[in-house]
Amino acid sequence: MERITSHSSKHSEDINKALQWQPKPLRTRKRNETIMRTLMLIALYCTISFLFILAGSIINNAFGYVLFTYEIHPTEFSQGGEINELSHAKKIAILKENLRERVYITLDRKKPMEKRSSQDLSAIIFSRVLKASVLEAYSLFESLFQRGQLIENALTYPNADLIFRSWISPRFIRGEQSTNPLESGIWGAITGSVGVILVTILFSFPLGIGTAVYLCEYMPRSRWKNLLQINIYNLSGVPSIIYGLLGLVVFVRVFLPITSGQLFGFTSGAATDSGRTILSAGLTLTLLILPVIVINTQEAILSVPTYIKQASYGLGATKWQTVWHHIIPYCIGRILTGTILSVSRAIGETAPLVVVGASTFLTIVPNSIFSKYTTLPIQIYQWSARPQQEFQNLAAGAILVLLTIMLTLNFIAIMYRKRVQKKLARL
Repeated sequence: MERITSHSSKHSEDINKALQWQPKPLRTRKRNETIMRTLMLIALYCTISFLFILAGSIINNAFGYVLFTYEIHPTEFSQGGEINELSHAKKIAILKENLRERVYITLDRKKPMEKRSSQDLSAIIFSRVLKASVLEAYSLFESLFQRGQLIENALTYPNADLIFRSWISPRFIRGEQSTNPLESGIWGAITGSVGVILVTILFSFPLGIGTAVYLCEYMPRSRWKNLLQINIYNLSGVPSIIYGLLGLVVFVRVFLPITSGQLFGFTSGAATDSGRTILSAGLTLTLLILPVIVINTQEAILSVPTYIKQASYGLGATKWQTVWHHIIPYCIGRILTGTILSVSRAIGETAPLVVVGASTFLTIVPNSIFSKYTTLPIQIYQWSARPQQEFQNLAAGAILVLLTIMLTLNFIAIMYRKRVQKKLARL
């Protein structure tokens, strides 16, 4: 009896407190709303400002005037001093007359002179015949707003030219890495980055979705499942260099016959027989983004309304039919979004690839997943670490190329996601 009385009295006290509660005055609530809206607006403008500052600093270094000096001035081959205005045949003739025979034959074997572009021939003349070197490289801001001062400065140097240069050019994209910044290119790094990312997508997408589906739909609740879930969440926050060490032990050493290609007959020397190949790098990045894909896919599957599953089971569908025809189509948009974000993270990774064995200087172009490789982020890091300003300009150009590749891949993935969603909506 005493328990009932005490319970009823406590219940009545709660009711009295609820009745006595009064909301804050309308003026106070509106003031708080104004303060929070202002803070969120400031956060938005700060984010946009940081992005514009980042983009501006990159573009500022990718274009601008460059002060060149020559051992042989261009006027000795062209009256106006413009090598680019010479004909294709004239440029080849200049190279034949002024290059050593062995050097000319080596360049011609890499790519016949007749098949090279006019810009490519001009670049070879500048670097190997005129022996041009960079005295100073200026930013785009200096080139636009201090042009007169730069021209006056250039006149103090004999046998020098001030030329406005874009560090992003077809030769830069198609060229090989070199110690000479005027000849260096990023084609090998682009090929390596694309190859590594394709291997990563090939393995991480099916493994991530399959793991998430099994955990959500097939695995019964147990302590083992809870332990797995906790570990997956913890793995998503592990530093990327730890995955690099794991990839070094597992893929480079334990699975050496597979990742080096020896098991399949792809052997091309000690460079790739060590297992430090595109395949090893792609599998390492797969480990890196797999927990993120699993978590995003699980959240997407758990967001599917219960009535969809019940309706499917009510019509006699099996669990697999329900998963394949109803659950995955319903949440495919969120699954692809999580995958896109994960792959975008993998594109910019450097630390795990360095540990796995990516080259910081590579003059060959990878031709298979068993090839030695480098990537654009590693190329950018290697150039950024050099003190010469021209290498900083090359790094800025490579960053713009990397962003273009990343945005292009994201655009393709987003368009594919929309296409899949429209196709499923018609069913």
